[in-house]
Amino acid sequence: MNKKIFYSIWLVTISVLISCIAFLMVILYNYFTSEQLEQLRNETKLVTQGVIMNRESYFENLDTTDFRITWITPEGQILYDNEADTTAMENHLEREEIQDALENGYGESSRYSSTLSEKQLYTAQRLPDGTVLRLSMTQAAIWIYFLRFSVFVVIAILLALLLSRSIAFRLSKKIVEPLNKINLEEPMDAGKTPVYEEIRPLLKRLDEQYKQIQKDREELEKASLIRQEFTANASHELKTPLHVISGYAELLEHGMVKEEDIPSFAGKIRAEAQRMTKLVEDIIDLSKLDSGGKDMNRENTDLYRIAQNAAESLEAEAEQNRIHISVEGESTIIEGIPQVLYSMVYNLCLNAVKYSDSGNDVRIRVENREKEAVLSVTDHGIGIPKEELDRIFERFYRVDKSRSKEVGGTGLGLSIVKHGAKIHDAEIQVSSEVGEGSVFTVIFPK
Repeated sequence: MNKKIFYSIWLVTISVLISCIAFLMVILYNYFTSEQLEQLRNETKLVTQGVIMNRESYFENLDTTDFRITWITPEGQILYDNEADTTAMENHLEREEIQDALENGYGESSRYSSTLSEKQLYTAQRLPDGTVLRLSMTQAAIWIYFLRFSVFVVIAILLALLLSRSIAFRLSKKIVEPLNKINLEEPMDAGKTPVYEEIRPLLKRLDEQYKQIQKDREELEKASLIRQEFTANASHELKTPLHVISGYAELLEHGMVKEEDIPSFAGKIRAEAQRMTKLVEDIIDLSKLDSGGKDMNRENTDLYRIAQNAAESLEAEAEQNRIHISVEGESTIIEGIPQVLYSMVYNLCLNAVKYSDSGNDVRIRVENREKEAVLSVTDHGIGIPKEELDRIFERFYRVDKSRSKEVGGTGLGLSIVKHGAKIHDAEIQVSSEVGEGSVFTVIFPK
């Protein structure tokens, strides 16, 4: 970038210099032309007075090389010329300056010779006797003047090039220096970075991108930690039922179980197998939700009907714990993934049933608002401490670890709810008091 700025400045300087020299040459050439023409006019007046007073004797012993003097009759014949033989000269009646002088008393003209690269300036004055006195002078072409002064021009250009190169180098370095000193970690810190107003939007964008990168890095680290914890927890959760199944199967294999206890052992094996199956199913559901539900079809779904189905599915377990589930509200249509919505409602209700004391109620309510649909699940269970609210949606996290074995479950229910809400652009709100119960509210935009 430094080189690009340097060559750009240098090129502009050279271009401006050459343009200035060319412009100055044109100005000077025009100035010299006007000065020579004025000088020629004055000389014409002087020679005219001399001829009027002395006639032909004026030209005797006349020694001048600066001007050409020609005396012409009204018919165009040459009476006198100080540089050529009059008998060999052609008639001058058709010359522009002669015609103007004969008609108006005075005439001027100029003619350029491309062969000689010269320009002739002419002035003509009519005398009282009708004859015309013409003076002329030769002016070289502009490039001739340029060649005459070429040594000085070349020296000036070389000096200007050296000077401009030095200035361009210093200037480019000065321009780039603040850019090189930009602190990419804090680009908007004016105390550390000399900021150009023109690049402030760029620095602002860099600052935003740096903060976004930092945020993404933190999220990646957090995701990596969650993945490690998930792997460890999943392995632990899978090992537990496998150990139980393996232990009971070994006892049965070696005939160490009484015949009347076999149904009980088989029931425990089945329960642990079902628990492991449910865990695998939840892990598969979570992996689908992690991908954003891209392979799942969205359609218009009645959230109230889904809540009724979830309540019916949990009715047997709720009756076993002497808990009553009620569904309130009205039909509410939203666009979503039916199986994911069902899984969300089911897991919220399942948690409410598991962590509620016997004899309490679980209430599911669906509200159909103008711009949103609201699902709320209310229980009167053990409640959640405020310091735990931020972690309840983590995978395998349990608030009451001492009660986790008693209530069962995979520990992935609320994680499924969280990811399901994310792919539906829904918001989850939780309010809870320890010993009084909890309210989980999910707000779906229509």
